[in-house]
Amino acid sequence: MITYENIYAAGTWVPPVGAGTVDVVDPQTGETVGRIPRGTVEDVNTAVAAAKSAFPSWAGSSTSERIEVLERLMHLVRKNENELAHLVSIEMGAPHDLALSEHVGTPIEVIENIIDLLATEKAEEKIGNSLIVREPIGVVAAITPWNYPLYQLVAKAIPAIAAGCTVVVKPPELAPLSTFRFTELVAESGLPDGVFNLVPGQGAIVGEALANHPDVDMVSFTGSTRAGSRVAAVAARTIKRVALELGGKSASVILTGADLPQAVGATVENCMANTGQSCSAWTRLIVPRDMVATVERLAADGASRIEGTLGPVASRSQYEQVQQYIQLGLDENARLVSGGLGNPGGGGDSNHPRVTVFSDVTQGMRIAQEEIFGPVLVIQSYETVEEAAEIANGTPYGLHGAVWAATDEEGLAFARRLRTGQVDINGGDFNIAAPFGGYKQSGIGRELGRIGLEEFYETKAIQLPK
Repeated sequence: MITYENIYAAGTWVPPVGAGTVDVVDPQTGETVGRIPRGTVEDVNTAVAAAKSAFPSWAGSSTSERIEVLERLMHLVRKNENELAHLVSIEMGAPHDLALSEHVGTPIEVIENIIDLLATEKAEEKIGNSLIVREPIGVVAAITPWNYPLYQLVAKAIPAIAAGCTVVVKPPELAPLSTFRFTELVAESGLPDGVFNLVPGQGAIVGEALANHPDVDMVSFTGSTRAGSRVAAVAARTIKRVALELGGKSASVILTGADLPQAVGATVENCMANTGQSCSAWTRLIVPRDMVATVERLAADGASRIEGTLGPVASRSQYEQVQQYIQLGLDENARLVSGGLGNPGGGGDSNHPRVTVFSDVTQGMRIAQEEIFGPVLVIQSYETVEEAAEIANGTPYGLHGAVWAATDEEGLAFARRLRTGQVDINGGDFNIAAPFGGYKQSGIGRELGRIGLEEFYETKAIQLPK
């Protein structure tokens, strides 16, 4: 069993104030595979003090110094990628190949992109007689989720550090092991003491203490919309900046003339990836009414091919939540196309939900409005393009989406009508350098790329004499 007994502050593994611990359970086997300390408000105070103390020196460091240490860290992550992937697999259930390619491979790409941005960025510019200066915002609290624990850690901490900020990380209790190992790599990289700090613990205690702390200048949070609302409310007491990446109910819209097999196949794969535990998953498939029967057949075929390749959901409680939503869909009189209650083996004693597709789903159904966070796809139909846009925009969320059309130009025209932070047209690839974030209740602010890096700067205008 992997055991960590300390928090990380000021470049040292420090004994926590409290004696509480948290067991980490492998959702595949149900076995306890790790144990971490449960941090306290006092531990938060220790870590924030370390970050505050380290900030002036790190904020004044040169771009070349930051690039050098980030390059060392990137090489260490790449060198240890198989171990990190294994940790992700046992803490939240992703199959090893997925953990290696997406949960670890994508963070490596993020670090590489941030290094490239640092090498070319201009920290100052002239506008008239004003010198516009970007300065690091200060101490950043990074509160990360369990569905992509390493990726979200890197997407928050690395741009913050690159901008000259110092960070205090609160990892997810459900899946903390990859974050602890990453912290060991941070220590090995030579990052100055206090720039990166780690305090595990409950959101209601450690997360709230970070959001409320007067010496924390910014909170970057990824998680549920409910929890994000609480973080924003607590952070408002001290008027600190808040970046929130929250829930989603993303639509994949098929327009007349699109390549149906490609569109439906890609939508099913996207929806079910990471066993449906992605806030950006395309969980609603919106199709012309006269194509519903064909779409149902294609979706059922895709679900059947995928089912045996997925890992479990990350916990028993998550499995039960998915079951509750599947039952809700049945109660709402949605028509089951494939999957259903239980798991692929026919019982209910594992954390593997069945890959499920519903049709005849209407806009007022809860399964069309609420984030399920499991491998469940709903099919909705429309008569006109205007109705398709209305359905796609008709949830409280706006994180991601897709459009499938006969031409890219037609797809682009429809994409401009969607109130969502990212839209893929005809299978356009994910771009690590493009900003990611949501409209409406999907969040505030952006991660990734140049725009994501700029979240961690303050802007100062210095008026020069003419």
